[in-house]
Amino acid sequence: MSVRNASRSETERPAQETAADRRAAIAGEASAQAASTAAEQDQAERVEVPPDLTAAAFFDVDNTMMMGASIFHFARGLAARKYFTSSDLAEFAWQQVKYRIIGKESTGGMAAAREHTLSFVQGRSLDKLVELGEEIYDELMADKIWAGTRALADMHLQAGQRVWLVTATPQELAQIIARRLGLTGALGTVAEHESGVLTGRLVGELLHGKAKAHAVRALAAREGLDLRRCTAYSDSANDVPMLSVVGTAVAVNPDNGLRDIARQRGWEIRDFRTGRKAAKIGVPSVLGAGAVAGALAAGIAYRRRERSA
Repeated sequence: MSVRNASRSETERPAQETAADRRAAIAGEASAQAASTAAEQDQAERVEVPPDLTAAAFFDVDNTMMMGASIFHFARGLAARKYFTSSDLAEFAWQQVKYRIIGKESTGGMAAAREHTLSFVQGRSLDKLVELGEEIYDELMADKIWAGTRALADMHLQAGQRVWLVTATPQELAQIIARRLGLTGALGTVAEHESGVLTGRLVGELLHGKAKAHAVRALAAREGLDLRRCTAYSDSANDVPMLSVVGTAVAVNPDNGLRDIARQRGWEIRDFRTGRKAAKIGVPSVLGAGAVAGALAAGIAYRRRERSA
C-alpha cells in the first residue's frame, strides 16, 4: 500500500478548521505513521526496550542538532552528483535567505512550496535517494552535528527514554540522521510514493510549524507517551507549537524570536555557539526556515530543462 493511500484515512475534522490546519494534521499523522514503522524496523534489529516507556525527547534538526540546514547539505550532495547545477544550488540558497529574512509564510507561498517541493525527483526511485542520503550524510553532515546537542540527546537515552528528531526534512533523510546518531527515530516531511517511485508530491503539508505539533501528538498517541513527561528542543520561533505541547521546552541556539519567548515563559536556553563559530553559521542558519519549503527546489529548473529537452 502506498504512503499516499495510507495517509488519507484520518477522521473528519471540525468544519472551523482551515485547509492549512487540515493539511498540517494530515502531515503530522503521516509523519508519525512513517516514523513508527521505521523505528520498529530499526529496533527489531537492536532488540532493545527502553525502561522508561512514557517519557521521550524531541529534537529539531536544523541549527539545533546540526549546523545549518540538513536539506541544503543534501542538495549540495545531489548537485555534486549532477542532479542539478551549482548555479541552481546558489539560487536555492539565495531564495531561502530571502525567505527567512524578509519573507512571510503566506498562503500562496506555502501552496507553491507544496506543489514544487521534491517535484524534480518525480519518477525517481526512493531507494536510490535513500542510498545517496547515506553517502551524503558521511560526506557533508556527520561533522556538522552540535556536540552539545548530541550530549543532551545521549542524556535522555541513558535515562532510558526514546529520542526522536522532528524536522521539515524528508522523513527518509531524517531517519538516516537519527540512525547514525543512535536515536530512536525521526518525524519528517512525508513524500508521496507509489511502488517505491516518488510522485513529486507531499502527503498533506510540510512538517513545519503546527504540523510538527500534530506529529508529536500523533506519535505520543501511537507510542503511549505522556507528553507532560516529554522534552522538546529547538532553535526557532516557528517551533513554538511543538515546544508548547510537551512538559519541558528548551531553546537551543535560539533565534531572537525564540529567545524572547523562552525568557517570557521561563524555558531553559542552551546556546552552543560562541564567538567566531556563531558568526560562521549565520548564513546556514537562515537556510533552516521552512527547510523543505525549498526542499531541493534548486532542481526544479534543471528538471524543467530536462523535460523540455
